[in-house]
Amino acid sequence: MFWYSRSMSTAATATAATPPKVSEARERLVRVASELFYREGIHSVGMDRILAEASVTRATMYRHFSGKEALVAAYLEREDAVIRGYFSTDGDPAPAELVRLVIDGIADDIGRYHTRGCPFINAAAEYPDATSEVRRIIERHREWFRSTLRDALVDAGVADAETVAGSLVMLRDAALVGAYLDGVEVARPVFVATAHALAGL
Repeated sequence: MFWYSRSMSTAATATAATPPKVSEARERLVRVASELFYREGIHSVGMDRILAEASVTRATMYRHFSGKEALVAAYLEREDAVIRGYFSTDGDPAPAELVRLVIDGIADDIGRYHTRGCPFINAAAEYPDATSEVRRIIERHREWFRSTLRDALVDAGVADAETVAGSLVMLRDAALVGAYLDGVEVARPVFVATAHALAGL
């Protein structure tokens, strides 16, 4: 069973759950780069600024990353790991209730955490080459997200779960962008009502 539960404490735990031998400087680089990339865009943030804000030397950075592209990949993998952490076992809710919790969790995410759109869509817009490593990371994440939703819908007995899961992914994409452009007070209720209708809730 999966539950999309969005909380800052959960996110902090997920991002902090790294092997004990991972370099503190590396973690600081990824954290600072992730914040800047999401807030300001990947191509608009230079390495000099990342190094300065992370208080890391260029030599130290190159011990962990071959360059900026590798740091971008680490940023997206960090987002992927955190989002996977939200699909966690929490009791044993009935399948339909589980789907409802997933939808409510996404709605919470739209309004509280990913307030500048989807980090994966934002990154894809900056990397038009579909064969790039960045786009491959994005593709893997989206396929996982879609298949996880599909499995939850299958358990809930939703007809044509594959199509409904794809529709929910697209609806989430639209809601993230809509909340950024039009405000969460407009986007969130539309997302929740439409998602419930799609899932037959």
